[in-house]
Amino acid sequence: MLAPYLLTALIGRPGRLVYLSSGMHRDGDTSLRDLDWQQRRWSGVQAYCDSKLHITTLSAAIAWRWPTVHSNAVDPGWVPTRMGGPSASDDLALGHVTQAWLAVSDEPAAATTGRYWFHQQTEQPAPAVDEVEVQAALLERLAALTGVELPEP
Repeated sequence: MLAPYLLTALIGRPGRLVYLSSGMHRDGDTSLRDLDWQQRRWSGVQAYCDSKLHITTLSAAIAWRWPTVHSNAVDPGWVPTRMGGPSASDDLALGHVTQAWLAVSDEPAAATTGRYWFHQQTEQPAPAVDEVEVQAALLERLAALTGVELPEP
């Protein structure tokens, strides 16, 4: 979570940002407590869910804070990679299509911001993702953890 935030905060303002999320973001801890897992007992699955929730929220926060940047989050699906394993049910060939389309397509549908995508279709993310208060709190916590403020619009 810290790397996507830092990269976003430190790069020049791009026209488009595409963040890699997961449907598992819906099981993330919305409290924003202990983002760096210094106090909680480590849980790989929960840490993954939390990080994907925070990345999806970061994407929405960027769309809100930087209205001239197209910022979106993408769920590539559960694909058969080393991480996904051989039982994964989605098509590996489709895993990259949406993020590439959002990054470069001139189609009006790809020129959107603040959306959560799965196979070139928008889906509703976890409710906390769209809450401006949660977005602002996440940005504040990330700035405190990294010492790097997200530039103003």
